[in-house]
Amino acid sequence: MDHMINHPGVLTAFSIIVVIMLLLDLGVFNRKSHEISNKEALAWSIVWISLAMIFSGVIYYFLGFVQFTQFQSAYWIEKALSVDNLFVFILVFGFFNVPKHLHHKVLFWGIIGALVFRAIFIFTGVELINMTYLPSMEVLGYNVRINVVLSIFGFFLVFAGIKSWFANQDDDENKDFSKSPGARLVYRFFKVSKNYHGDKFFTKENGEKIATPLLVVVAVIEFTDLIFAVDSIPAIFAIAPNDPFILYTSNIFAILGLRALYFLLANFMHMFSKLKYGLAIILAFIGVKMLINPFYHISSPHSLIVVGSVLILAVIISLLFPEPKKE
Repeated sequence: MDHMINHPGVLTAFSIIVVIMLLLDLGVFNRKSHEISNKEALAWSIVWISLAMIFSGVIYYFLGFVQFTQFQSAYWIEKALSVDNLFVFILVFGFFNVPKHLHHKVLFWGIIGALVFRAIFIFTGVELINMTYLPSMEVLGYNVRINVVLSIFGFFLVFAGIKSWFANQDDDENKDFSKSPGARLVYRFFKVSKNYHGDKFFTKENGEKIATPLLVVVAVIEFTDLIFAVDSIPAIFAIAPNDPFILYTSNIFAILGLRALYFLLANFMHMFSKLKYGLAIILAFIGVKMLINPFYHISSPHSLIVVGSVLILAVIISLLFPEPKKE
């Protein structure tokens, strides 16, 4: 946190970039709902990744190499884990028969919600970590300070990695998303129309104001992101547990590029079928890193090398041995 206070220029640069890009996204380039082409999705993906890399350069200039590698590690971990989100988003849109030209608006508002919830998770998590260090003790001949929260996160991530390795995507494909907590919340407070009404969240029928299915879809997407944050937020705490600025900025840049990544990969998800094994290895590696940290510290540059190598290898294997595309 001190890095952010001592270098307000870095925080200002981040805030300006995010605000300007969101305004351009919503108010200029996507004022009218339309189907996003692969060309447009590729262009926006390049823009968001380039902005993240430029910002990491700003961090390197002002804060140094260690913070630079922490940002890069957290960014690519979040980016990789978000691919699982994309698969579920595809299923949600298919389940509710959302017209393709409305996908962007749903993802935009879903990500606005993610910006808020991720901030709450990250800043609250850092405070909890700072409050839960145990007194120094000798364990296995080492004088260590064990953190309760980080240890819990570590065990959870190892478990999540093992579970992810053996996960069956057919379970998600057969899921009834109309019964998810997000959908139930909307159905509880609003009467919902049967049909979409353009890109509106509310409409009037027989003089009564009611919600449209589009609001239900946004609620389901928001809840889905909260579920995935349970994996991704603890994972990045292993990178910089005491630096919420690095954690939040890297997380937000990864999230902001998620929409473009969705439209770019939606038709090619079958080509990344082995990526789930890479993500499982990364989750387990980060969990082990957390658990052994009191005894042996794996530096951020080394973590970045491991994460990057696993991702590249998983993508290469996926491309060499793709699964048949499902209709």
